[in-house]
Amino acid sequence: MDQNLIAFEKTITKKHSFGWTPKFIEEFRTDLSVKTFIPVSEKAFEKLNWDIVYKDENILEAKRKTTNFGIDNWTESIAISFSHGKITVKSESLGNEMWDNGRNSKRVKLFIHTFKEIEKGLDKESLQKLEIEEEKKNNWDDYVIPENLPKPGQLKQPNFAIPLVGGIIISLILALILAKISVSGFYVIGLFEFVVAVAIGISLNFFIKISNFTTFKKLQYLLVGMVVITYLLNQYFQYELILNENNYDRIGFFEFIKLRLENGLTIKDLNTGWIGLVISWIVQLVLTYYIALLNLLTGLTKFQLGRVPTEVVDFAFYHFVKEKSEDDIRKELAAKGWSDKQHQDEVFESIGALYDVREMNRA
Repeated sequence: MDQNLIAFEKTITKKHSFGWTPKFIEEFRTDLSVKTFIPVSEKAFEKLNWDIVYKDENILEAKRKTTNFGIDNWTESIAISFSHGKITVKSESLGNEMWDNGRNSKRVKLFIHTFKEIEKGLDKESLQKLEIEEEKKNNWDDYVIPENLPKPGQLKQPNFAIPLVGGIIISLILALILAKISVSGFYVIGLFEFVVAVAIGISLNFFIKISNFTTFKKLQYLLVGMVVITYLLNQYFQYELILNENNYDRIGFFEFIKLRLENGLTIKDLNTGWIGLVISWIVQLVLTYYIALLNLLTGLTKFQLGRVPTEVVDFAFYHFVKEKSEDDIRKELAAKGWSDKQHQDEVFESIGALYDVREMNRA
């Protein structure tokens, strides 16, 4: 961000916002058309050093980030929309705060100032040029169809048995480790759920790579099964360890669970009873599932994108932009050496993964 914008930002009178996710919205009018609104907004985001994460015909979204100790952190999400000459600017906090200390109002007013400054410097000829350039960019008119595409890799049939068997083995190992830690009294609620989730996510992504299996619905069901098996067997292994290490008379597993519920969950000196114990089990399942799911989605998307060369994805996407049918795109791919249906399906999966990345960036 240049010095003029930094100086202007210091003069902005902040308006504080409160809420579960603090936000600030402001509207203003413009003489620009919907076709020139997008490129002017893009220029404003570039001047402000905000990262664009989404764009369509009349909406543009960006995120502002700060860097502390070498770690990037998103602070606000800024969405700009156009409707009949009216531009709506919304900034929303991305942190956990209930009060934004006026930061969202500063982002909105800074964007509006930057947008208007750029708009002032554009004459009729410049606006026409912007409109033409934007249309060419959206239609991929500058794309040059390559004479040849990289050859497809060796065909590898997807095999769900690998992640299925591997997932069960990982669940057994994690359950045993958790049981040993729990019995020893070193279990930390929250920390170990996170570790288990990451371990499940990493292992599933590894199995995806060696199995070439990418059907998300089945992988999601497998993930649910892994989480349930891990925590269910954790209880059973605790039952076996406690009986064996203390030479207690053997009781049934369900009797063991009943005794656990009767004793409840004790946090420091507070016994939360059976309700607290049940709630802790539910939190374990839910927290582990969603963290592992995020890891799975990220890894799966990365694998789908990396499996197909960028040149091939661009080639297929170009024909998609030109509104060709799926059959026509398959014929175009076959003419360039990508004749096998599975390889073609992997190309389409890569295009879908691009959209998934865009949606994850918006979240």
